[in-house]
Amino acid sequence: MVQRQAIVPADRHALYEAHRYSAAIRSGDLLFVSGQVGSRSDGSPEPDFEKQVQLAFDNLSNVLRAAGCTFEDVIDVTTFHTDPAAQFETIMAVRDKAIGDPPYPNWTAVGVNWLAGFDFEIKVIARIPDVA
Repeated sequence: MVQRQAIVPADRHALYEAHRYSAAIRSGDLLFVSGQVGSRSDGSPEPDFEKQVQLAFDNLSNVLRAAGCTFEDVIDVTTFHTDPAAQFETIMAVRDKAIGDPPYPNWTAVGVNWLAGFDFEIKVIARIPDVA
C-alpha cells in the first residue's frame, strides 16, 4: 500500500495551520494539491482581484516546486470563482502565463458563492516526474 506523504512548501502560509490541512499530499507518483488562494503570508486575502489570482498561482507554484514539480507536470485543474463571468478574462490571462502551451491539462471551473473571503481558488493534480 502506498503511504501518503505531506508536502510542505518553504513559505508555508498561515492558512495551513489555521485550517489544519496539508498543502499537498504525495501518493505514489501523483501529487494532490489543496486549493490555493491569493493569500498573503498572514493568510489574509489580497484585495486586488488580479493580484489575488496571481498570488494563488504563485502559491501553487511554490507547492509544486516543494514536490519537485512544475506546471508542466499538472494533469488536472479545478478552479473556483465567485463571479465567473466578470472574472474569467483576468483569470485566463494569469492562467495562460502559468500553464503555457498545449497540450493543456484538464480544467474544470466551478462558480461558487463563498470562498472564505477570497474570490478565486485553484487546486490541481500533478504527476511527479521520475528522478533518475
